[in-house]
Amino acid sequence: MRWRLVAVACAAAVRAVGGQAPAAAPTKAAIVAAARDVMTHARYATLSTVGDSAQPQSRIVDPLVPDKNLTIWIGTNPATRKVSEIRRNNRVTLLYFDAKGLEYATVFGVADIVTDKSEKAKHWKAEWGPFYPKGAKDDDFVLIRVRPTRVEVVSPSHKLMNDPVNWRPVGVNLP
Repeated sequence: MRWRLVAVACAAAVRAVGGQAPAAAPTKAAIVAAARDVMTHARYATLSTVGDSAQPQSRIVDPLVPDKNLTIWIGTNPATRKVSEIRRNNRVTLLYFDAKGLEYATVFGVADIVTDKSEKAKHWKAEWGPFYPKGAKDDDFVLIRVRPTRVEVVSPSHKLMNDPVNWRPVGVNLP
């Protein structure tokens, strides 16, 4: 069902700008800026990890807005499947979809689990409070840090469109 929604959004976005990709290749900075904008407006993301038997596992998360390096911080309980899956295989994917703008950004990256108290306090989001009554000090609270290795984006508002033939989004590898 989700893939249909994204496919429909991509097709609608292509139609919205006349079905043509931009004439000039976008710069890396433009792609990253567009991705950051989509990520900020989407708020929620779908985090996919590699589960048992290499079966992908996906769930909705409420990450912080990405930092200047596009690093993404997600709060969670250390007992969750996503934490054990990341400890076994740290390759993850985040999909941000902004339904209002018919835009999406996909972030491929490597994740690690952060338990350091100062980092937890530094990257605390007030909206997580109802789940962690003791806040960032809670032992039932850890952070997932995602360091992007690649970002792909479809954003009509930034004139970054997917390929009209194979629907491949505009993308760039990150250091």
